[in-house]
Amino acid sequence: MRRFTGPGPSDRPLPEHARGPGNLPAELNRFIGRDDELAALARRLESARLVTLTGLGGVGKSRLAAHGAAILQDRFCDGVWLVELDSLREPHLLDLTVAEALAAADRGGRPVRAALGEHLAGRELLLVLDGYDHLVEACAELTLELLRRAPGLRVLAAGRRPLGIPGEHVVPLAPMAADDAAALFADRAASVVAGFTVEASDEVAVAELCRRLDGIPLALELAAVRLRALSVNQVLHRLDDRFRLLTGGARGTLPRHRTLRTAIGWSHELCTPGERLLWARLSVFAGQFDLEAVEYVCAGPELPGEEVLDVVAELVAQSVLVREETAAGVRYRMLDTVRAYGADWLDATGDTARLRRRHRDWYLGLATWCELDWFSPRQAEIAARIEAELPNLRVALEQSLASADDTHLGQYLAGTLWFYWVGCGRLSEGRHWLDRALELDSDHDEARLKALWVTGHVAVLQGDTVGALGALQECSEKAERTGNATAAAYALHRTGCLALVCDDLPRAEELLRGALARYREIGELSGTALMAQLALAMTVAFKEELADAVRLGEEVREVCEDHGERWTLAYAQFVLAYAAWSQGDGGRARALLEESLAVDHAFGDLLGAVLALELLALVTLGEGEAEEAAVLQGAAGRIWPSVGLPLFGSRHYSRLHALCEERARRRLGDEAYEGALRAGGRLDLDAAVARILRPAHRSPAPRRTVRIAPPATNEPAASPSASGGETAG
Repeated sequence: MRRFTGPGPSDRPLPEHARGPGNLPAELNRFIGRDDELAALARRLESARLVTLTGLGGVGKSRLAAHGAAILQDRFCDGVWLVELDSLREPHLLDLTVAEALAAADRGGRPVRAALGEHLAGRELLLVLDGYDHLVEACAELTLELLRRAPGLRVLAAGRRPLGIPGEHVVPLAPMAADDAAALFADRAASVVAGFTVEASDEVAVAELCRRLDGIPLALELAAVRLRALSVNQVLHRLDDRFRLLTGGARGTLPRHRTLRTAIGWSHELCTPGERLLWARLSVFAGQFDLEAVEYVCAGPELPGEEVLDVVAELVAQSVLVREETAAGVRYRMLDTVRAYGADWLDATGDTARLRRRHRDWYLGLATWCELDWFSPRQAEIAARIEAELPNLRVALEQSLASADDTHLGQYLAGTLWFYWVGCGRLSEGRHWLDRALELDSDHDEARLKALWVTGHVAVLQGDTVGALGALQECSEKAERTGNATAAAYALHRTGCLALVCDDLPRAEELLRGALARYREIGELSGTALMAQLALAMTVAFKEELADAVRLGEEVREVCEDHGERWTLAYAQFVLAYAAWSQGDGGRARALLEESLAVDHAFGDLLGAVLALELLALVTLGEGEAEEAAVLQGAAGRIWPSVGLPLFGSRHYSRLHALCEERARRRLGDEAYEGALRAGGRLDLDAAVARILRPAHRSPAPRRTVRIAPPATNEPAASPSASGGETAG
């Protein structure tokens, strides 16, 4: 890490040019005070590899960690990366969550932690772990292992207690100093009441308010909200009443802990019975949630459904709920401390188990609806919705798999989300849940069959032939035995895809044609059935039967356009682009690939995107731009570890990459090729897509297409170096 010289002005936003690599979110309001703490934090991070900010809930640990990390961002050449763990309830997903934040998912069947260690080994970056208190043991174990394997890694953790591992430097965070607390209260009050300023007549009351609240930022912000209806002196008077009423907590509890609980309890006291009831019931949600979910899960005789909206609005007004505009529409969330307070009240009512079941049932229904509506013009909306609901879907999966009576629900839910696992770049997590679900016994054949064929599907895409074969064989045998024609067709389809990636083209063609016949028999018209036709198209294309490949691809494209479907359409465009490139039409290939890549990027589909990048590299080479082709190969190489085994280990898929590499090296020389490859490896998917679709770095002159014939199908590949996508099935 470069030497840090000081925190800079803490109450001003960082200029955009100061932001380096990483994923820190922009700050939404002013950061007030804490200059001494920021300087101390910087000094500790200069000498220690693990620094932990500790303190009671609401004292400002998360905000200070994020702001301090942002100031230090340019000191780490590989950036600052934030992992927020508040909404993660399952310790076994910790590795995946950290890997996703770092864009370093597992490589097929490899453990995610091993991939994380490899990803971090040669990097110099700051990892910020926030909200780990409920995962402290798992987080401590992971942090220790990563620090041992990655000498350039530094970790800044923020929690209520230390991680307790060797080398940890603990920085206790005290409440704000009097002046800073008053400044924070005034700033937040001005955001609630337009034109608010602390007049001379209010200075004493504000100082007393801050003193009574011990300078705890969350308590100050809750108090500021009350200025919508009360004066500062009225707030102080009511706060004094509530301190006397809610001085609770067990003996020996730190006074500051009781003070924070009093501040939240005071807000609770000011709520109506209906608002308190909804607050408690909302504690079963994780992360964000929407009004429809609240109405289903939380309504009942004591809280009629038609009243829920008004009660939600009141909780938003009181800052118990936070309203957020997202890609999935208006959603709500609760601060973790506020949620924990509500959960205690829900437990006291004895209603927790029932509310959790209702929560699970809602998300089972949501996943079912989304799967049914996936093959439609609403795909983008569905993808955004499921992405936003992921923390709650995880809770529903965990709830289902925790009970022997509900195992089939977990198997069904894990299988139903296939379109999200595959279509939105979540293969690793999907495989995790599917494997967990299939480890458990269930008497519900349909649910298990669904989980089996989806597992086979995901395993094929990850290049895990052994895992795919086991799941698909069990699915096929059980489907034939129970007469489940749909599951039998799915199993046959995915077995054909397995033959394709294992380079057995005659068997792949036979199985895929058989699967298509079965789909026609049962009247299956869906993205799944169309993907079988595209897998067949790639099979015959690899056999150099290009006319048949084009016919199959065009049929799929027409059906997708008729139904307003985009995701499968992107794969059809890839198949047609491969055929166009094979026939020497580089211009058409590029146009199709750019359309395909734009859709893949919009959905977050790493599979489709990386396939498009690999073929675009060949097209670019044919246009005479060998250096740019190598850059694109480097960008693809960065993505493959998040997908699975490079190009499935398939000779037929790998030969495209090998051909491009061989000819680009020949034109550039080894040193220039490797340099361009490294430059591409520094591009994330967003940057790579922007480079292709908005190529400002490239000459505006017309492209010159050079014919590059594909090698014969029996030509061995130099090395399998990329992974596959849905065109493998």
